[in-house]
Amino acid sequence: MTKGEASQIKVHYKGKDEDFIIFIDDLETYKKWKSDKSIPMAHFISTFQVFVTHKQGTQGQMDGASKATLDNEFGVSNEDEVIKKILDSGSLQESEFPERQGPKNDAQQGSIVTGQVTR
Repeated sequence: MTKGEASQIKVHYKGKDEDFIIFIDDLETYKKWKSDKSIPMAHFISTFQVFVTHKQGTQGQMDGASKATLDNEFGVSNEDEVIKKILDSGSLQESEFPERQGPKNDAQQGSIVTGQVTR
């Protein structure tokens, strides 16, 4: 992967009061899990945390979902159960970030001093 190039895979679930996000590390394993639940979720989930975007869809500031928020939306506050529901019912979102161009650190490029007058 070149400098700055990255991809992000997440599952978005639009709830009645909030938008929920789960981050995925391995897309192929997630797709296999959809039809074979014997595959451990730890093989494809980035972190076992449910994020909310405060009604901003897949964008916006993401915060960890509170147990009360999970209970209000899903009827259960156990994050593992909620994650399963989101992975089953949510929509897959893939984002690609292009590589960056240019120097790594402008401060180390040297400086050019012009117009100096000495007396």
